[in-house]
Amino acid sequence: MNANPILLQKKYSRVIACFAKRQDISLDAALGFFYHSEVYQLMRNGISDMHCMSDAYLAEELVQEYHRS
Repeated sequence: MNANPILLQKKYSRVIACFAKRQDISLDAALGFFYHSEVYQLMRNGISDMHCMSDAYLAEELVQEYHRS
């Protein structure tokens, strides 16, 4: 399933902001990590409808990925 590109961009920004706050890192650092993350790839490609998950859930997935790297 493909999401509306404008809505998807807004979703990205909310998830990045939530991730930055949880990790206490700058928005620039969070943005850089996000666009190289597996979470982003799954959302962008519409796999498992990741873009339908809550912002908090996706931010938590990013936190877990961040700690694995």
